[in-house]
Amino acid sequence: MKRLLSALAVTSCLLAGLPAMTWAQSLPGVTLFSGVKSENQLPFRLDFGGQTNSTDRYILRIPAKKMKLAVAQFAITYPDYYQGSFDTKNVEVLVKGKKVPLSEVKWDKDGRVIQIFPEEPVPAGHKVELVLSNVQNPAFGGVFYFNCQVLSPGDVPLLRSLGTWIISIT
Repeated sequence: MKRLLSALAVTSCLLAGLPAMTWAQSLPGVTLFSGVKSENQLPFRLDFGGQTNSTDRYILRIPAKKMKLAVAQFAITYPDYYQGSFDTKNVEVLVKGKKVPLSEVKWDKDGRVIQIFPEEPVPAGHKVELVLSNVQNPAFGGVFYFNCQVLSPGDVPLLRSLGTWIISIT
């Protein structure tokens, strides 16, 4: 009887862990050997699991500690082997959970960059989320380094790096 009860207890613990494991697949997890220092890795979430050849929503986060200056432009660059597509009409910038009005979103397919221009500069010191909805994931999976660069108002017109999102599509 004791063996049966302990087997049931172990089985129930394993089954209770399954939803948590599938949810965790849409989060970045731990990256051991990426070539990107941990302090330069940015957090993100893929709302629909990052499956190949499917539609997804990328929530690319920038922690408040990385936002040292106000931002007039966000630029997201990605590698040439990423063959997904982006919907510029479905891009949002959230600061403290509130939408920021955007003046323009440009996707340069040849230059592999998405440029996001808020109407007003995003203030320094706040957590920012760049939400890319209706993204078509590539047909072939892999690990893709999306880099975040920003331009501050009144700054020398050179983009400066804030970090990298290491996105895995399976």
